[in-house]
Amino acid sequence: MIPVSVLNLVPIRAGQTPAEAIQSMIALAQEVERIGYQRYWIAEHHNTSSLVSSATQVLIGHVLAHTKTIRVGSGGVMLPNHSPLLVAEQYGTLATIYPNRVDLGLGRAPGTDQHTALALRRNMRDVSFDFPQDVQTLQRYLGPADKQGYVRAFPGVGLEIPLYILGSSTDSAYLAAQLGLPYVFAAHFAPRMLESALEIYRREFQPSKVLAQPYVIVCLNVIAADTDEEAQLLATTQQQFFLNIVRNTRQPLQAPQKDMAQIWQPGEQAAVAAMLDCSLIGGKASVASQLEALQNRLHADELMVVSYIYDEAKQYHSYRLLHEIASA
Repeated sequence: MIPVSVLNLVPIRAGQTPAEAIQSMIALAQEVERIGYQRYWIAEHHNTSSLVSSATQVLIGHVLAHTKTIRVGSGGVMLPNHSPLLVAEQYGTLATIYPNRVDLGLGRAPGTDQHTALALRRNMRDVSFDFPQDVQTLQRYLGPADKQGYVRAFPGVGLEIPLYILGSSTDSAYLAAQLGLPYVFAAHFAPRMLESALEIYRREFQPSKVLAQPYVIVCLNVIAADTDEEAQLLATTQQQFFLNIVRNTRQPLQAPQKDMAQIWQPGEQAAVAAMLDCSLIGGKASVASQLEALQNRLHADELMVVSYIYDEAKQYHSYRLLHEIASA
């Protein structure tokens, strides 16, 4: 058995409005809560017309208001875009309204292009280098009252909201290990350094007051269906989504296509395949076999799943199948 969670970038499906995409976000949260998923995280992205996940904390509050038990959080807050005080106040407020249900995942990337990052930060300095200090400052703002300075987060002080370090390379693995925090690797789009990052994190891990031993969450893509053939067809939506990244286009989530050869060039196909290397795709038996092989390599403590499926009913079915597999 392995706990499973959900990551949502809140994509707009072709034909949807942003408001309808947010409704889809809520409906999916309610469905995976009913199924028994561990947590539901929302990623921060900016200046991307096909995603509605820029004001992450607002969406998290909306999901919390429309669910009852599932943990909800950020996957993550791109900390260079925000002051630690503001994050502490925002998530402290959420945790005050919804006790013991809020997670705070933290990343050092901007979640956008450099021009947009400049517009967010309003200065030319690359503040991503401040990430380790900003994480520790945030820890202090959410920590005990006797550890505070003159500036405090209200609400926030004493809430000890669980922090998670996100990464897609080895840099954040060292930081998560040094601080004794859980580590979440973004293999759903950048799988190349997955195994080396996990090895570093586990080797360098230093126990802390919040974590006695390493805790690894691997974020990956899963598309499960009743048959291998159906899953491969559904997966063409995911392939088109990542083709947007290769081409730097902003198309909404597209319906499945029977022949991707008519859509991409061989070089584009190879680039998409590299980004999607950490994906489980197939019928129930196939996905179970793929998951077993993955776990034999990674020994993840938890899986966080992205499922880019155009048909929402089939997306729900995919999450149900995975939960059955992971719970067996």
